[in-house]
Parts: sequence; structure tokens; C-alpha cells
Amino acid sequence: MSDLILAIDQGTTGSTAILVDARSRVVASCTVEFPNYFPAPGLVEHDAAEIWGGVATAVTGVLRNIDAARIAAIGITNQRETSLFWDAATGAPAGRALVWQDRRTADRCDELRKAGKEELFRRKTGLVLDPYFSGTKAEWMLTHLAGVAEGAACGKLRYGTIDSFLAHKLTGEHVTDPSNASRTLLFNIHELAWDDELLGILGVPRACLPRVVDNAGVFGTTRGVGFLPDGIPVSGMAGDQQSALFGQACFSPGMAKCTFGTGAFLLLNTGAVAVPSHTGMLTTVGWRLDGQTTYALEGSAFVAGAAVQWLRDGLGLIGSSEEVEALAATVPDNGGVVFVPALAGLGAPHWRPEARGALLGLTRGTTRGHVARAVLEGVALQVTDLLDAMATDAGAAVSELRVDGGAARNDLMMQFQADVLGVRCVRPTNLETTAMGAAYLAGLGVGFWSSPAAVTAAWAQDRVFEPGMGPDDRARRRAGWATAVAKA
Repeated sequence: MSDLILAIDQGTTGSTAILVDARSRVVASCTVEFPNYFPAPGLVEHDAAEIWGGVATAVTGVLRNIDAARIAAIGITNQRETSLFWDAATGAPAGRALVWQDRRTADRCDELRKAGKEELFRRKTGLVLDPYFSGTKAEWMLTHLAGVAEGAACGKLRYGTIDSFLAHKLTGEHVTDPSNASRTLLFNIHELAWDDELLGILGVPRACLPRVVDNAGVFGTTRGVGFLPDGIPVSGMAGDQQSALFGQACFSPGMAKCTFGTGAFLLLNTGAVAVPSHTGMLTTVGWRLDGQTTYALEGSAFVAGAAVQWLRDGLGLIGSSEEVEALAATVPDNGGVVFVPALAGLGAPHWRPEARGALLGLTRGTTRGHVARAVLEGVALQVTDLLDAMATDAGAAVSELRVDGGAARNDLMMQFQADVLGVRCVRPTNLETTAMGAAYLAGLGVGFWSSPAAVTAAWAQDRVFEPGMGPDDRARRRAGWATAVAKA
């Protein structure tokens, strides 16, 4: 009997596989980490063969004591803007994948802005010209990797984000979904199609691009995978942040979520309307179901959990990421220390790739605890900027923020987030909402769940963090933050 959904969540530092039953319970989970490569400052790469190996290990791990015949369908969610070229016949990568954090095309983005192309890209794609997105990464690989331009032009090489690569490895199909396509700088989010004018500007051949399919629906079945039997439908796919929005059951316009992962990603459902942003936010596709498109506003802070990893690996202030909350709690406040987490530039609403992290207000009395607390507060203050800008674009204040991701386990940071926002933060019982979104989409694609309403019924909250900070204190904190950001 096929009574489980397999979701593959391929992230920036690891790959997770989960098995979910009809009651939305996770019955098995396995995570496998893999390395990031930093060949020079600002450059971040992945070995896609290592990614695929990690996915195989994670899936094998969840099936250790479970018959694979119980899998009704497979869903994929992924780090979105990370992209690569690979051989259409063998699936072998044509070079390392360029990660969403990679900044090597900053000069090219600046060149396009100076040429007056920013408004064109924003109007068609909802995005700004920033190295964060995939299009200039594709252009760089076509220009700098031997044989890639020729192979892409004739269809021998395929191009795509990680979802497309995994879909090819699982099924042989070359597909993507609108949420991932909308992050490439190549996709018209209003026409829901690859855009020839944008392809021409960046020199990306249409022949190498994937077919765009709905987020839920069978687009292929497993074939020759090795660690899975043939014939399992692959029926759900979404970029990680849209998948988390879906996994948080934010199905109505005005509902918002923030995922605290490597970065912090805030999405606000805007329904059938692609709301243009005038505050540095992004307009993006949430999902397309049965041909109906749901749009979202998005703001991204590049560094969130990665700042805690930096405390651990870069400064050695903590032995594990879990220790940061206890260290921050050793002091009653930040002691005047402010941290701007611009370790990979500043994302929305600033879009300053050249910005760098800043730790300000240090004195002889500053302790490890003050630094830890400032790091957590800096992550939360970034999110505050995003939600403010989003509410301005949407023309309405957000009354609730649903939070998820690993750092959402940190009660101290979530309480500060609610305090500095002045908005309650709601944490669900299941923080793996990214993987859950992929599971829900896959299940909807094969009728395992009947409708989004069934997903809403399964969503449950763990804790609500109500704001307790007074307006004067909130204003003071936010003014100090604005001064620090200006210095960064």
C-alpha cells in the first residue's frame, strides 16, 4: 500500500529527506551535509555530484526500515538561484554549480544597470539586477567554462536550478516550476514563460532551458535511480521559500512567513495579483496549481543562521549552533553592541552587494554574551526592515508572522523578533515547513491530499510570541540599527 510521501529538501549546506503520512506526520527523516567551496572572496560553489550523492544517502537513510513500495509520490524543494549546466545524456555536471550567495557577477549587474536595463528586468521578472539571481550566473558559465556555450546552444547540455538537476537525475525529464523559474532573470512572471528579450541580453540559448510545469502534478516517474524503484511519480516541486510558504499553509492574501535558515526569507501572499514593489522587495511567483497562479512579495536577508555558524566556525565563540541562545542569555541586553549581518552583502531592501558585516559599539566591557546577543538581534532587525517594506508595498500592515527554519527554535531570538516588529510571531509544531511544502505539493499532485484546505487542517501551532517591548524602546533599537546599516 502506498501510504507515504517522500520529500527531498536540497539546501545550501545539506540535503534532507523526509517521509510524511496522510496525517502530515513525519515518520522518518535523514539529513546529509555536503561542503561549500570558496575559491576566492565572494565566490561560492557546489559540486553537483556531491549534492546528488548526499540526496541518495539521505533517501537511503529514511528507507532503512521502510519499504520503498509505500511511497505514493515524491516532492522536490531546493535552494533556488543556485544553478549549473549538465550533460543531457549522462547527467554529469559541466562544472561546479554557482551558489545563490556567489557574488562574481556583481560587476556585470552593475554594467547592465548603467546600460538602463534594470527597469526592463524588474518589469518582466519582478527582480532587481543582483548577482543573487541565476541569469548572470548562467551567462558567466557560458562565457568562462570550456565547451558550455557550444553544448548549450545545440541542446547537448542542459541548464537549470537544482530542482531541474534533481528532476533529471530522478526521471530523465528536463523540467522546472514557476517558483524556481521566477528567480532566474529569464522568466516573464506575467506571461509565465521564458522571455526571448531577456535571453538575448544574457546570451542564454532557449535550447538548454527546462519545460515549466505546475507545482503539483506528475511530470515524470523514477527511472534507473538505483536507490529507489522505478515508477514512483514525481509530482511536486517548488523553490525552498515558496515551498515553506505553502508548508505554512499561507494560502490567503496577506498571510506571511519568515524562514530562518542560512539566510532569512520573508514571503507575503498577494493572491492572483503580482504586486509591484517600490521599496526594494521582489515580486515573485508563489506557485501555480491547476493553471492558477499565486504571487508573493519577497524580501531576503542573505545571512541569518550563517551568522551563528560564523560565531561557531569563524570566531570560535561557541562549540555548536545550539549554544548561542544560552550564551546570549548570559547578559540582560546587548551592552550597546550592534551587529549588521552583511557577511555576503546586503539584500532587500538595500541591495548593496559590496556591503560587509559590521560589529559596532564594542568597549572593554563587551563580552562573548553581548556579541552573541547582538548577532541574534541583528538577524531579527533585518527581518523588521523587510516586513516594513512589504507592508508598504501591499498597502496593509501584517498582523501575524509565521516563523520556521532551524533558528526559529531559538526562543530568545523569536521573542526579540516579535518585540522589535510589534507583531506576534507564530511558530508551528513542525519547523521543517520547506520539506513539508514539497510533500504537500507532491501529495496534491496525486490526490494523496484532496485540496489546500486539507493542508490547512493539518497545520498546527507550537507557540505564539507576543510583542512586549514598548514603542519608545522599539524606536530606539531601530534607530540604532539604521545608523549601523548606514555604516556597513
